[in-house]
Amino acid sequence: MSQNKEDLKNKIIYRASYRGTKEMDILMTAFVKSFIDDLNEDTLKILDKFVNMDDETLISFKKKESFANIKDKNLLDIIYRFKKF
Repeated sequence: MSQNKEDLKNKIIYRASYRGTKEMDILMTAFVKSFIDDLNEDTLKILDKFVNMDDETLISFKKKESFANIKDKNLLDIIYRFKKF
């Protein structure tokens, strides 16, 4: 595994762990760690964008049924995983 990929994984886990609220820290850390090792570098970049979204947006993803305005299939896959988590 490349050092770049490991650095990206560490960055994502760190960001998921330190979001600002303890509840979201716990939720996002568990979510990210549940599948981060299975992702390729391109999908890790998408996950990095996801974990850097603000908490209000992430909470709205948990509540909404449709994400029609999101066109990126990889991001949609991550959102659906998050919604089911």
